[in-house]
Amino acid sequence: MHEGFESLRVYQLAYAGAMEIFDLSKKFPPEEKYSLTDQVRRSSRSVCANIAEAYRKRRYPKHFVMKLSDADGEAMTTNHHEAHEDHEGNNNGVRYFIKSGNRVRDRGSS
Repeated sequence: MHEGFESLRVYQLAYAGAMEIFDLSKKFPPEEKYSLTDQVRRSSRSVCANIAEAYRKRRYPKHFVMKLSDADGEAMTTNHHEAHEDHEGNNNGVRYFIKSGNRVRDRGSS
């Protein structure tokens, strides 16, 4: 049986992270609706999309690496928005999640 990109552990982690960010972003301040909320949701979803595209183009090494690089870039964009929000003190008690190794973890955890 052929399995698609959805069976990849990295995709599953990225998807879980994007869904967690979506749920947590519902608690962002209303004034962030069209800036931070939109940006962090789009960048976290883009990680998943780029992994799916990389899987589709896996036969072409250069394209495969390029799409994985794009996924990594979107993950860093998501982290940037999280850090920016933390610095401004606008987190309103919302936990921000980052990717670390093989798990999604709370930034306050070890």
